[in-house]
Amino acid sequence: MKKRLLAFGMAVSMTATMMFGLSGCGNTEEKTPQQQSGASDVKVDKDYGLSGEVKDGAILQCFCWSFKTIEESMEDIAMAGYSAIQTSPVNAVYDGGNAGMQLFGEGKWSYIYQPTEWSIGNYQLGTEEEFKSMCSTAEAYGIKVLIDVVPNHTTPTLDAVSEEFINAVGGKDKMYHKKGMTEISDYGDRYECTLEGVGGLPDVNTENPKFQDYFLEFINRLIDDGADGFRYDTAKHIGLPDDPKDDESLENNFWERMTTEVHKADEIFEYGEVLQGTNDRLSDYIDAIGATTASSYGTMLRLCLTSEEFAAEDVEDLNIGDAEPNVVTWVESHDNYCGDDNSYNYSNEDISLGWAVISARAAGTPLFFARPYGTTVEKKWGTLNRIGCAGDYVYKNPTVSAVNHFRNAMKGEGEKFFNPDESNKSVLCIERGDKGIVVVNIGREDADVTFDTALADGSYIDRVTGTDEYSVESGKLSMKVSGKSAVVLYNEGYKELGEVPVVKVADDVDMNFSEESISVTLNAVNVEKATYKLGSGAETEYKDGETIEIGKDLKSGESVGFVLKGESKDGNHTVMTYVFTKKSGTTSGTVVYFMKPDSWNKEVYAYVYDETSGSVVKYNKEWPGEKMKDEGDGKYSYTFTEDWQAPLIIFSDGENQSNGAMEPGANVIPDNVYEVK
Repeated sequence: MKKRLLAFGMAVSMTATMMFGLSGCGNTEEKTPQQQSGASDVKVDKDYGLSGEVKDGAILQCFCWSFKTIEESMEDIAMAGYSAIQTSPVNAVYDGGNAGMQLFGEGKWSYIYQPTEWSIGNYQLGTEEEFKSMCSTAEAYGIKVLIDVVPNHTTPTLDAVSEEFINAVGGKDKMYHKKGMTEISDYGDRYECTLEGVGGLPDVNTENPKFQDYFLEFINRLIDDGADGFRYDTAKHIGLPDDPKDDESLENNFWERMTTEVHKADEIFEYGEVLQGTNDRLSDYIDAIGATTASSYGTMLRLCLTSEEFAAEDVEDLNIGDAEPNVVTWVESHDNYCGDDNSYNYSNEDISLGWAVISARAAGTPLFFARPYGTTVEKKWGTLNRIGCAGDYVYKNPTVSAVNHFRNAMKGEGEKFFNPDESNKSVLCIERGDKGIVVVNIGREDADVTFDTALADGSYIDRVTGTDEYSVESGKLSMKVSGKSAVVLYNEGYKELGEVPVVKVADDVDMNFSEESISVTLNAVNVEKATYKLGSGAETEYKDGETIEIGKDLKSGESVGFVLKGESKDGNHTVMTYVFTKKSGTTSGTVVYFMKPDSWNKEVYAYVYDETSGSVVKYNKEWPGEKMKDEGDGKYSYTFTEDWQAPLIIFSDGENQSNGAMEPGANVIPDNVYEVK
């Protein structure tokens, strides 16, 4: 499918009717336990043992979660040991795909990376007031708030760029670099890398002092609203002081201003996305910004997951050369997951074990990418496929949580990597001073190991299981480590937080359904009380294993919110908000029509595809699709010859197409006549 043809608007769209609040998740009217007294008045009595400093703790990337969803999940996040959260971009963004709220399909996650202006609030995440409320609640829990900011480019749909931005930078001729619409062909060429476009996105003139003033105002307002730091998207594409210039009268001083003229400059945590490769100047970007990503380290970790070997010397090396180790590490990022790297092919189990390595170690600040809810290798966008909703529960599973709390307790301790059995590199130990150790077995087979340890003699409980006990005797530790598992041992600094409540729908439930209604099994683990609320209905108690029927009152295309809450015997709370959407599907024999513009070629094609049902795209025929039937007078028809679950359609003459740049296709509406405006 072509992605960069001229933008057109579809005349007809089908917008799902939301039966609760806004169109994301976490928007129900009833307040969660964290919000009961209002965000500014939240009181948190429990000490979660979080690090207090971003660099010393773990960051949760709340990928496409709304501000309200993050706020209602704050207790879950603290219980899981994260000292910071990172939001998706909060500025105004392109509302492509009819402002649809699917991660992919009817809408798209990538629109959040297409700024139209730099003001706070957008249709995907929420309002500035909701952002401020989220920050206030985060502060009460001791969690820092980082914002993913995007200064390097705008949406390619130029007529969507706001007049506010145009006027702020001094006019349309001041918005972009001279070759900002030209795609980079050589990433090793610093002129191209910093002054040309990337990924079809036009390159903003970040040396323009008026743009810098405008962007600084945005950054400082975020700080005043409660932000504690920033991730700078595509930082490698913004010039360093000695990089080539677009205009010799301007200075490459963007990074100097962003690190010295921000409010609370000495307290703010900033890092840049610098994907490693030819001439990436990683060390210089670390010096300029304070920290960067370490993308090559993530690549190495995923290779280790594939080979099922964690060789100590390989895993210890951050793969950043002689640069200062001020880096943010990950097993995968949203770019790896959503893009060409296809990290979704790694199971949640493997991601958890890779995380055990990077969160246990002293060097680097680990970032956990919260995958879409209900993700499997076969279902990339999960069972919910919804912008605004919380991610898959893997971000707070026992292994991930145990290692996060281990990291917080090990602050200031050195690190030592070793394989206890040199003949079996599947087992890796990360020892932190004489206080604790994490043992990871990436192999499929159980492993018996004995090794010297700096831990004091005595008994240690595995903080993953909470029950398994191991003993250090005469400086030696003997243990059986199950295949595909991690053991986390430490005593000093451990905090007993009580049982972690879990409420969810059964894993096999797909929230996008085409039946008249669906039977949904509800789970509740470690809870004294669990409740559900469907749409505007009453909050109702339930027990683990109960089933309810959802959807019988919904029309095709309508959605309804579904909120689960749980409270443990220790007074710990959890909340999960789902959105169920009834899809009509498209049956064989359905006919749609298209009115061809006079300027188009005579032959017209229909490209039908479905990206929502799994990791592999289903389509009717390779681009540009199947030839449509000429009905005369510029009207063409296309008849579906099989059933489809959630198809989208694009019309094309081989040169022009009916959707905007990087836009999804239109919803299929039986007997509809589509036009190009």
